Amino acid sequence: MRDKISLIVPCYNEQEVLPIFYEETIKVIDKMDADFEFIFVDDGSKDNTILIMRELAAKDERVNYYSFSRNFGKEAAMYAGLCNATGDWCVIMDSDMQDPPSLLPEMYHAVKHEGYDTVATCRETRAGEPPIRSFFARKFYKLINKISDSDIKDGARDFRMMPRKMVDSIIAMGEYNRFSKGIFGWVGFKTKWIPYENVERAAGTTKWSFWKLFKYSLDGIVNFSSAPLHISSWIGIIFCIISVIGTIFFFVRRLAFGDPVTGWASTACLITFIGGVQLFCIGVLGQYLARMYLETKNRPQYIIRESNRKEK
Repeated sequence: MRDKISLIVPCYNEQEVLPIFYEETIKVIDKMDADFEFIFVDDGSKDNTILIMRELAAKDERVNYYSFSRNFGKEAAMYAGLCNATGDWCVIMDSDMQDPPSLLPEMYHAVKHEGYDTVATCRETRAGEPPIRSFFARKFYKLINKISDSDIKDGARDFRMMPRKMVDSIIAMGEYNRFSKGIFGWVGFKTKWIPYENVERAAGTTKWSFWKLFKYSLDGIVNFSSAPLHISSWIGIIFCIISVIGTIFFFVRRLAFGDPVTGWASTACLITFIGGVQLFCIGVLGQYLARMYLETKNRPQYIIRESNRKEK
């Protein structure tokens, strides 16, 4: 009996590249000894992405699509795809051709014949990426691996092949604030990493600005580490100690030398600095409380507006 592989493809305003992705992927999977299904997830696109999905579904029975009622984000799109996939193996890949379909045979061979549970991909280089963005990306991966229990490889992509047991484990983690790279590392399983050269988009423009990536990195740190809370606590303790030492020092100096003239500017700067540290620590606490607040609401990860088959 042949295995069934589900290709989960999150899409947001990908009308230009989606037909290219489909044609190139078909060329690869038609040569593989497995059955396939496409799970296209339209993340509230504002262009004609959904129209292209309808056309593909009309001519290929292997194509299934789900269209969100609005933009819920890539994390929600990937989760929806995993929840509705029916394959023995699931592959998450982007439609912009930066996840080469040509790697699918190698990934499938690794899980079937090399003893690996899952296969993930990572970029060998960041060629074509702005230097400042590459710098912060590398620092983020070093930081998240030091302060969390997740094993996230530098340059890791969401492009990976997972067995049904791993997919079920990920779905069971139904948290509202998701950081999939951290979840993939947290659930474990024996993983083979396939490095490849960075590939430019086949068409269209990236949807990930520096600010969006920055917010996404904060989600990863807050979701998978309590280190910021510990750091803010230690900052508070250090400043308490400094204030006690300072009080003793100025008291002794006054007894020994009298009351010297003090500078209002330095005093104001000190008060402002300490106030800033306090606000920073409160802000860190607020980040965790905000995520707890969203989790307790128990809102759905996504809302399906349209699909060519019933949601699981």
